[in-house]
Amino acid sequence: MASSRTKKMGDRTGLAGLIDQFRYHELSRQGFGLLLLLVCAWFTEPAGEHQRIMIGFIIAAIGQLWRIYAAGVIYKNRKLASTGAYSLVRHPLYLGNFLILAGFTLACANLWVVALVAFFFLFYYPAAIRYEDHKLESIFGDEWREWSKDIPGMFPTSLHWKANKDASWNMRQSMLRNGELVYTLFEIAAAALLWYRATT
Repeated sequence: MASSRTKKMGDRTGLAGLIDQFRYHELSRQGFGLLLLLVCAWFTEPAGEHQRIMIGFIIAAIGQLWRIYAAGVIYKNRKLASTGAYSLVRHPLYLGNFLILAGFTLACANLWVVALVAFFFLFYYPAAIRYEDHKLESIFGDEWREWSKDIPGMFPTSLHWKANKDASWNMRQSMLRNGELVYTLFEIAAAALLWYRATT
């Protein structure tokens, strides 16, 4: 399933090795993340008042807009992104994912779904951050170590924004090459389903 990633991070055997294969498997993480949006939509609690849903959708929209921005200023494995969104956290796309799922979870308001989403993040994201950090350090070496020493992984600890006047946001890079158009449309469809299930 994910032999190349698990070998890079230490190929454990037995049950621990099997768990590692799931934790380091990028496609399953992405697939389950999208599936959780549909789970939120399907198992949402009825909403007499729509305020809860709207606040959740706003948080999710901020998360997706953040992803769209971050995906438009990164050129994977070719140039180290260290300014803009990457001056706040090492993995801004993961922060965007967190905000999207947090927003959908709030809109859903189902405690079982809250527990499932929490488990998903705790299971996948520490491993994903560990792998990405290991990969970037092996590619960029001292440049990565110097940049990353004061930058948290996924949640910002300061708002010290470092702009890069030489690099502008690239819509084609974000929406097409990095797939944000597809993700955005999927999230809109999941939001529409959640709204329908919660209000009818």
